[in-house]
Amino acid sequence: TVVGLNYTYGPEATYPTAVFELNQAHQFLLDNAEKFHIDPSKIVLAGDSAGAQLSSQLAALITNPDYAKEMDFTPALSPEQLQGVVLNCGVYQLTSLIGAKGILGWGDDVSLWAYTGDRDITTSPAMAQMSTINHVTSNFPATYISGGNADPLTAENSKPFAAKLQSLGVNVTELFWPADYTPPLPHEYQFKLNLDAAQTALNETLSFLNERIGSSTD
Repeated sequence: TVVGLNYTYGPEATYPTAVFELNQAHQFLLDNAEKFHIDPSKIVLAGDSAGAQLSSQLAALITNPDYAKEMDFTPALSPEQLQGVVLNCGVYQLTSLIGAKGILGWGDDVSLWAYTGDRDITTSPAMAQMSTINHVTSNFPATYISGGNADPLTAENSKPFAAKLQSLGVNVTELFWPADYTPPLPHEYQFKLNLDAAQTALNETLSFLNERIGSSTD
């Protein structure tokens, strides 16, 4: 069973509204697991871009009690229920987005301002709290992580996050590409299913899911 979750965007709602909304959704799904044919013992969180940040943060909150206490957060899911996370093209060190040049840098600044509610994002406590690379522990679930070679988030976020998890002894399946791989793979490359690399990413994701929760025929 696959469930797509949404959340309120900024500036209509600021951080950490989305984190708590997603946790409420988790509780709803657990409460209605039989209705939606969900096995509560085999949960995998998955996300892309901002969704990868949120999935990583929720996984960290579920598996790091000190972090959850800091946010006054009571996870709906238990560590035993969470069997893995799938993270594509995410942001795990929010400060890496500060100070970028050009229209993309301006867009990052405005988006973070809208999401945190803090115009001065350089001093926003939310930036540190959202940077899940600082809050993961050895209890973090098995992780599939990928990013394209033409996506700046790969070098600045995905690869460092994968390395941090590996240093903690977390089971990590990573899919990264050589710098000279062609065609260059942009942000969210995995959705461009006409590309060989995207097909590889799809197959690697399915293999990871099969390893963590069993195939659909089990």
